Amino acid sequence: MASTRILAVNVGSSSLRIDLWDIPGTTPVTVLRADRIGAPRAAVSDGGREEETPGFPDHAAALDALLKRLGRVEPDCAGHRMVHGGPRHREPAWVTDEVLADLDELAELVPLHVPPALRVIRHLGSARPGLRQAVVFDTGFHATLPARAAEYAVPAAWRSAGIRRYGFHGLACADAVAQLGAELRERAVLLHLGAGCSATALRDGRSVDTTMGLTPLEGLMMATRCGDLDPAVPLYLQRREGWSAEQLEEALNHECGLLGLSGTSGDMKTLLDRGREPAVRLAIEVFCYRAAKAVGAFAAALGGCEQVLFTGGIGEHAAPIRAEIIGHLTFLGAQLDERANAVNAPVISRPQSRVAIHVVRIDEGRQVALATARLHRARPA
Repeated sequence: MASTRILAVNVGSSSLRIDLWDIPGTTPVTVLRADRIGAPRAAVSDGGREEETPGFPDHAAALDALLKRLGRVEPDCAGHRMVHGGPRHREPAWVTDEVLADLDELAELVPLHVPPALRVIRHLGSARPGLRQAVVFDTGFHATLPARAAEYAVPAAWRSAGIRRYGFHGLACADAVAQLGAELRERAVLLHLGAGCSATALRDGRSVDTTMGLTPLEGLMMATRCGDLDPAVPLYLQRREGWSAEQLEEALNHECGLLGLSGTSGDMKTLLDRGREPAVRLAIEVFCYRAAKAVGAFAAALGGCEQVLFTGGIGEHAAPIRAEIIGHLTFLGAQLDERANAVNAPVISRPQSRVAIHVVRIDEGRQVALATARLHRARPA
């Protein structure tokens, strides 16, 4: 079978990564990334080599710089990770005017990710007008959620307007499930811990519950996002302090979480280096407690827990955080292998542990590339 060359595009709030894949290859041919978009100085990495450059005012400028480094390579098509697909889009789809119009309506739900992703799609369409583009939705993996997990206890009119639990980090979940293959047990909980954090209950590799909801703001405590919060809190701040919706959105997304509790940083590595400071210690304790509590809740949803999977920047690299979370889960029979955990081994549970514990290094770009290649082969441009 001839290979399919895919440009996989992953837009973050202040970052942009483009990978070139030759599918069915399992690793990218080229990896290019721009960070600190919007700052006076940016960082660009090319195959792991990072250099500081003059700042990019927006994602379009960053894309131009990365495409220049990519050179004259001509992919068959491009695939974009799209965080939210809303009620209309679960499956990967070719980019059309109709699809873009649907996604424009979702921009206010995920202001950190959807607007810059749409700008990149449109700019790439101008820069490479002959390149067909697809979108692959993070929410698609959670299309299997049963109604009891997906529905909020709100009036029918709200639910008819699409207000429900969608779930996110779906491409990370899909990649972890694919990597584990036959090692994946029937009842597993995946903890995706990074700047954004979520837990997903997996039965036979399918999502049956997850912590993120209508937006990526709900659920676990995150780097700068609050996670679960009494909905009366923003109402209280509106009435007492006169805060606007824009001020609340900024605070809930950028001033809470690890940063809000520690008062110093939302970066877990930085906090672990300062772990003796009382506010920092509290932030770490709350982070680990909430993650462990989610595993306990999902063990109830699944009727047991046979496996815990750690993914994401924190989940894959922060051994002390994994150890503290598992320390809360000994009641499930989870036993940590401290030596394996210290070196971020793929399996960090002891042989006698009733819960298998894995560290899975996921690649969302791989799932974007695979899904786009399937779309291309089914309906070639």
